[in-house]
Amino acid sequence: METRRRVNWRTLWLGISLIVLFSGLIARLWWIQSVDAAWIIEKAKRQWEVERVLNPKRGSILDRNGHVLAYEGKAYRVEAQLRQKGKEPPVWMGDNYVRDPYGTALKLAPILHTPVEQLVKYMTVEDANVVGLGPSSQKITEEQRNAIYDLQYPIGPDGKRSEVNQLPGIVLIETTRRYYPNNAFASHVLGYMTFEDQAMMGIERQFDQQLRGEKGELQVIRDAAGYPLPQGEQKYKPARDGYNVVLTIDQQIQDYVEQALDTTVHQFKPKGATVIVADPNSGEILAMATRPQFDPNNYTKIENHLNYGISMNFEPGSTFKIITLAAAVEEGLFDPEATYLSGSYTNIPGKPINDHNNGVGWGTITFLEGVQRSSNVAFVKLGYEGLGQERLYDYFQRFGIGQKTGIDLPGEEEGIMRDLLHPNSQRDVAVTTFGQGVAVTAIQQVAAVGAIANGGELLKPLIVKELRDPHTGQVVKRYQPEVVRRVVSEQTSKQVRDVLETVVNGEHGTGRAFRIEGYHVAGKTGTAQKYDPKTGEIIPGRYIASFIGFAPVENPRLLVYVVIDEPDAPYTSLTNLVVAPVFKSVMVNSLQYLQQQPDLDQPQPAPTVQEERMPNFVGMAASVAVQKAQKAGFQTELVGTGTKIVSQSPAAYEKVLPNCKVMLVTDRLEGVRMPDFNGKSLREVMEFASLTGLSVSVNGSGFVSEQSIKPGTVLSGKETLLVTLVPASVPNVTTPENTDESKNQSTLGQAETKTGDASSTDETGAPASDLSESAAQ
Repeated sequence: METRRRVNWRTLWLGISLIVLFSGLIARLWWIQSVDAAWIIEKAKRQWEVERVLNPKRGSILDRNGHVLAYEGKAYRVEAQLRQKGKEPPVWMGDNYVRDPYGTALKLAPILHTPVEQLVKYMTVEDANVVGLGPSSQKITEEQRNAIYDLQYPIGPDGKRSEVNQLPGIVLIETTRRYYPNNAFASHVLGYMTFEDQAMMGIERQFDQQLRGEKGELQVIRDAAGYPLPQGEQKYKPARDGYNVVLTIDQQIQDYVEQALDTTVHQFKPKGATVIVADPNSGEILAMATRPQFDPNNYTKIENHLNYGISMNFEPGSTFKIITLAAAVEEGLFDPEATYLSGSYTNIPGKPINDHNNGVGWGTITFLEGVQRSSNVAFVKLGYEGLGQERLYDYFQRFGIGQKTGIDLPGEEEGIMRDLLHPNSQRDVAVTTFGQGVAVTAIQQVAAVGAIANGGELLKPLIVKELRDPHTGQVVKRYQPEVVRRVVSEQTSKQVRDVLETVVNGEHGTGRAFRIEGYHVAGKTGTAQKYDPKTGEIIPGRYIASFIGFAPVENPRLLVYVVIDEPDAPYTSLTNLVVAPVFKSVMVNSLQYLQQQPDLDQPQPAPTVQEERMPNFVGMAASVAVQKAQKAGFQTELVGTGTKIVSQSPAAYEKVLPNCKVMLVTDRLEGVRMPDFNGKSLREVMEFASLTGLSVSVNGSGFVSEQSIKPGTVLSGKETLLVTLVPASVPNVTTPENTDESKNQSTLGQAETKTGDASSTDETGAPASDLSESAAQ
């Protein structure tokens, strides 16, 4: 009986337990299916569904001929894995964490260009397993990545690479970055991308949306192991890569401008400078450069963020007289044979307006001679007296003064044009006729004078030619020339061009230093005083020298505007000595590059060997430097196995003759082999030695007949080379006269002779008597 009762109780409790258990299960199932259903489904989706953002590739920036000026390429992000104090490293980290922060920082500092102390600070933070190593580590180059890899797995004396990581804790993660293969080339036009992918300045900023493309997305279903299921794709939107932006810039013409500015900056150390080259018939900008410049690959060291071609307001001086002249011709007020008394203009309250020779003038002269001599009085009579303030103001507005041109670059200024209908004084109106009391940008001047060159139409300057699909090359959008308005008639345009040609070729012309053999050139010089922005008063001894001109006159192909701010040169020769060499170098080289035939009625220069200045190749990529040197007509010898040029011989800006040899030394001299100096001059031996750090001992004189280190021997830089020289007349010696190198040797000798004889002329070759021009010109 007792046994049966216990069994019954057990059965009862078991039944009750089962009822409670199943009731709980049912209740839980109900709760899950009703109350928690949405949350559980969402959690499940997160486990089996994967959504990824597909990043597009940023488009490239190309010149008009398809040369790449900016592109997106492979890069690496450097991170450090850290073990937190008092804790074991995570399983995924294993033993790959930084053990010696200071030693690691010491090795990485020269590669990342970051102070050791800053790297140590990054690698000693608390409560972090993975840290970045600062902005300079966000997107390093392939070259930097290889340098770090060599530290991690160095090559031993036996030539084998270590299999043990010697720099634990440093991780390289592949990403992308923006590359500018020509370094500072056209930097203010191109702009740059930060390591945070922010577009700054130039085309990069103006066309950021078109270059950036559109992001895509991918959603797939995967199994418990994380593998995508067959036909598990639910949503797919491909990324659209950014368009390639094709500029109107011509890389070769831009290169002529860059080299000319480099030479001028080296010689005269101006505060700033800009050169613009344009096709006046289409408004296309073929070249635009600014100094100081910067390397967009290393944007943290920018000194000057302004593109002086579009963002600097300055008083133009006498180049502005072209607009006054065009207005007077259009209104029938300019009679080239009519006369007036030069010197001073006194028909106005206050101080008289003087000609640029301190008001002395040239007596009674024709208005044509007044234009040629850049007489302020002539332009006051034409503009202030003849046109009057209403018509004068109207023409300034027609030519776009005081208005943005609309060029597709960020940061364009609109200049400063006073309301001449309500002036503070009549003098304010009068001085604008010759470029005082008004501020312009260089691009405004280019557009305005371009209207004179092309037949009378003001065109919107174009810097972008088209947008292209990066995969098919198909043109997505083409930017056509855009006529803003007609400002003068074709007849007026031709007459003004003819008058401006006499400024360059006429007996009294102030632009005689800008004459170019074989081509008719028209243009106008300008030397403007600078004002203190705080006080508004003239700053003594500080000037902006400029020249704007075009060629050939009858059918202008190119317009070139050169502006040099505060050059270190005598006031009386600012334009002739400083500006003329830049203009002539750019114009001549560009016309010849475009295969523009010389004018038949112009005397052709006798064939002479002319010196030129060696370009600066330091800082360029080795392949780019070799290509540019060869394109410029020089023979090249690459010294070293690095990727960047660190020195050169002949030095940058040194006067040399065409076809001479230039030695380009890279940033890695390991593996340099001894050249064969047999028959070479001592000078060539010493140039090589100075570039590579090689010691040289010399016996005899003349040309090399023996050398102690065999050609082809790999050099360490610690050897001493013994060379034996013999005169050229000694038999069995291969002399320069019997080799291709003889041309280089004779070239070097001629260069030295010509440089020594150059003291009788200025840098342009003009006689000293031509080097005189006053500020108002």
